[in-house]
Order: sequence, then C-alpha cells, then structure tokens
Amino acid sequence: MALRASPFPSVCVSGLHAVSWALVFPSFWLLDRLLACVRSTTREREGRREEECYYRPLVVLCGTLLFLALFLAWAPLGLLGFLLWAPLQAARRPFRYRQGAPSLAVDERNAEWRRLGRVSLGFATANLCLLPDGLARFNNLSHTQRRAAAIGGSVVLGVTRPNIRIFVDSPSSCGTPSASSSLLSHNAPGPASYGATHTQAPPPADATNDATLEKATPPHSTSPASIAPCPLPVANTDQNSSPLEGGVCLGGILGGGAVQGGGQTPPTQQPLGHAAAGDRHGQTPPSALGPTGVWRADVPVEVSAMFPPALDFLCLQEVFDVRAAERLCASLAPLFGHVLYDVGGYACQPPLSCSAFKFFNSGLLLASRHPLVAAHYHCFPNARGEDALAAKGLLCAKVLLNLQDQGDQRMVGYLNCTHLHAPEGDGAVRYEQLTMVCKWIAEFQEKHTEEGDTVVFDVLCGDLNFDNTSPDDALEQGHSVFERYRDPCRAAAGQEKPWVIGTLLEQPTLYDEEVSSPDSLQRTLQDEALRRRFLSPPLAKGGVPISEAEGGGPWVGRRIDYLLYRDTTTHTEVEELTYITQLAGMTDHLPVALRLSVTPPTLTPPTDPDPQF
Repeated sequence: MALRASPFPSVCVSGLHAVSWALVFPSFWLLDRLLACVRSTTREREGRREEECYYRPLVVLCGTLLFLALFLAWAPLGLLGFLLWAPLQAARRPFRYRQGAPSLAVDERNAEWRRLGRVSLGFATANLCLLPDGLARFNNLSHTQRRAAAIGGSVVLGVTRPNIRIFVDSPSSCGTPSASSSLLSHNAPGPASYGATHTQAPPPADATNDATLEKATPPHSTSPASIAPCPLPVANTDQNSSPLEGGVCLGGILGGGAVQGGGQTPPTQQPLGHAAAGDRHGQTPPSALGPTGVWRADVPVEVSAMFPPALDFLCLQEVFDVRAAERLCASLAPLFGHVLYDVGGYACQPPLSCSAFKFFNSGLLLASRHPLVAAHYHCFPNARGEDALAAKGLLCAKVLLNLQDQGDQRMVGYLNCTHLHAPEGDGAVRYEQLTMVCKWIAEFQEKHTEEGDTVVFDVLCGDLNFDNTSPDDALEQGHSVFERYRDPCRAAAGQEKPWVIGTLLEQPTLYDEEVSSPDSLQRTLQDEALRRRFLSPPLAKGGVPISEAEGGGPWVGRRIDYLLYRDTTTHTEVEELTYITQLAGMTDHLPVALRLSVTPPTLTPPTDPDPQF
C-alpha cells in the first residue's frame, strides 16, 4: 500500500473529514472530561488525603452536571458531524505516514560493518496505554497528552546518548578481564546486583507529577544539547545501570583502560563476562529471580533506566488517542524520520474485514530511522467484547537499510507489529489471531519480495496478551509461530529461561515509591519479593492468579510483550536483551529492547576475539 501523509485519497475528502470531526470532537472531549471527573488514579487519591471530606464529592457532582449539560447542548451538532464522519471512513487508508529528515545524530553502530562482517540493529517494543484520558484512568493512568509528549522526549534522550563502553586491563595472571572495584560506588552494599545502581537515592513518589511530565518534551531544536532534560532521574553516567554478577553488564560494559564510543570492542579486549573461546554463550548473570544461585544466560541481559542507545526501530501499542499520537510523533521526529501512526480503520468496515463498528484505531505505531518502502495493515475479524471496539490487527512494513559503503547491495528487512486480543480466558481467540498473523506475514513478504533483495531481518513484536508460564495460556504457548520465529526468552512451551522477568506491572501500585521512578523500578526488579508485589503473576485456569506456593524454581511474572526474530538468508545472533524502566509511572508495561547482530550472506560471520590478552 502506498505510503502517503494523508490517509484520504483527495483534498476534498480530507476537508470533509476535518469538518465532520470538528463537529464530533467537542462531544468526544466532553465525554472524556466527564469520565475523568468521576474516575481518579491512586496518585490523585493519595494527594487528596488532606482535603476536607466533602470537597471531592462536591467537585464530582459539579463537574458531572457541567460536562453532562454541555454534552447534551452540543449533541445535535455532534450527531450531525458523526453522520458525516462515519461514511467517510470507507475512503480512508488504514494509516498515516510521517516522513522527515532527522535533526539529531546517534552513535553509528554500522560505520565499519563490512570490516566487522556484521550489521547491528536495535528494536524496541512498548505498550503505552495512550487511551483517551477518561479511559486511561481505568488503568490507573492519567493526562494522556502530557504522557505522550513525555514518553517521546524520554525515548529520544535515551536513544541519542553515547554508547560508552569501559575496558579495564585486569592485573590477574590469567589475563581474564575483571571489573575494577574503583568503577563501582564505594557505598554500594555488597556486590553489584541485578539492575542496581547504588549511585542515587530514589526520588520521592511524586517525581513524575504533571509539571515534570511537561519538561520531558524536547523543544523544537536541531541541537542535541538543547533537548530539555528528562524529568525522570538518570541513574548514572555509565549507561545508567550496573554490572551483573558473573560478568554480564547492565548498560555500559565494564572491562578495560579506555572509554570507547560506537559500541565496538577492540580486537584485543573483551567486555566483562564475555564467554571464553569455544563457549560463546558463557555469560552468567545472577538469577533475575532471587538472591540464591547463579543462572547461566545464553544472551546478555540488561535492566536499564534508559532506552538503549542507537535504536533503529520502535514499535508501540495502545497509542489509541490520535492527538496523543501526533504529540508522540512530534517528539520522536528529531530522531525517527519515518513513522506510521493512526493505524487501523474506524466506523463500519467492509464485510469480512472487521467484526463490528470501530470507535478506536489499532493503537499501533511504528517508528524507523530507515526508509519504509511498503506497508500493509490487516484487522482481526474475530475480536469480541470490549476489544471489538478497537481495530486491533497486524501492521507489516518493509524497510530499506541505508548503510555506508553499501554499494549496489539492496539490504531490506521486514518488521511486523501486532496487538492481540486482551480479555483473559479467550485463548482460542488469540490462537486464531496468531494463525492469521503468520498467514498475513507470509503473504506480505511474498508480494513485496523483489529480485536482488538481501533480507537482513524479519522481526515480529508487540503485546500478545499471553505469557509463557500461565496454565491459562497453554493453548497459545504451543502455537507454531514459535517454530517460525525465535523467542530469546523462551526455553520451551510453558517454560521461560531462568533469567526472565515479567513485563506487566500491577496497576494499583504504579505510583508506589518502589516503582514510581526509573531508578527505583530498576532496583525493585533485582528483588524477587518486590517483583512479586509489583509484577502481575501468572494465571491458573480460569484467570485466577497462581499462589506463591505453587510450582517450583524461580518466580517469573507475566511476560506478554514479545520481540521475536527469524533467520532469513542471514546468520543472526542476539547481542543484547534489555528491560527498560525509563517509562516508570507513565505506562503499566515494561518496554523491551533487542539488539541483533546480523551477518549478510555475502559476508563471513566474524569470529570471537581471543579472550586472553
């Protein structure tokens, strides 16, 4: 499908849509304010503890009467606008495309990709819960417009920071790299722990209040130095995270006598914890699930207080509010030059396309630093319940990589973003949607494959709304999508790898001090008892949480946000998997990032440097 800025085929249709929406919007806004007036978040309730007991009921009563009266007064014009707006949706393309020249520079990971024999690509996925404000409050979140701008600013600040790696020559006789104790905080209690920083006291619980959310929005400046500082606290200067026990690092990699940018390891030195020759997967992070025992991880694992630097692609879900999507796009524009947003259809769709009248789009947003050459959207026809009100589906995009010294080689990739059916207990619906996803991806790639294409990556990501540990999700866990794509966190159907943590936060405790800031959430994830308090637990049959006494081994929360990849004609390895806490207090999900090292078929895979100096 053609990528155009406007979702409508002509200026005339676009103008009619603008007029109709101008009539509808006041009614929509008044209903939203009515819901926001009667529904409070736990933070707002906490802030009213000192108020007189009669004050809140009075505000609710007056606000309800005011917004209801205004809504009824505008209702005739709103209905007229709705009758004009709904038929126009049949002519609407299923997404908008924003294209521009990025004004901010990031560390170039692939400047010497031919010499290194590989291409390094970073992907991230996040569910942002950017619903209209009144509905977002049912998820214990508020101020959707401010959150959207703050989230965009936070992403830009994280991705544009330098990719600094520190190497320390070890004095040990064997020459194995080891962390210098002088690089760690002297007041750290004991050894470095999972996700801990020990460099900054946790901020107060209201660190992400409304005023500070506004400050996270980057100004419209072309200078990286002019970006307003993110209101959320930054852990430390070496990638805002600390090394894991056993050698895998959080954020910056400790290991040697120089600080280097660009993410390239000198051939005579190794990051701390790198596997010895012949044991590439020998990294040993501590158990992400408790203080006892050390588990061996087959990929480098990181919990970072900021988004990883030099991300190439960002896939977002639940960006339902169009105004919030536009604010988010404006915040991301200095970094991501190609954005698909407002994805999905509205109103009545053609038969067999969507199942009911759609009041919301799909909520999907895809941002890329590389050009998009084709895209297609499919709507799930089997949605039911409250999910049938939104046009959830699959967004497929073909990406053209622009690398230095690329010559005539046409390197492309496929990026697929989805958000599956949400209600618990509807595993059969999600299973059917996964089958559709596999079918639609295959059709899209078959249609858009051109002669001379070198497919570098094929990634499927998004909020799948099931995890790999809940007995209630056993049907989806055995789907064939996990045979086609690789899940770096999955050991087998129904079994996670021991270092995995969940990505779904408990909504009632979003503003508790332990999880209300990036640093405090980062520290919380190192303690199994705290994770049990603040991460959603696996579900038994019938949607009942599993008691702590059930099962054996480490406890794992619900991991419903996925980044899956597939080997195409390339050799692909996972460089790093990152759990991100930078959006603490702004969403009820943990963003996840994955960096892949891809060796094109025309190049020879690089060999590991000798770990001995």
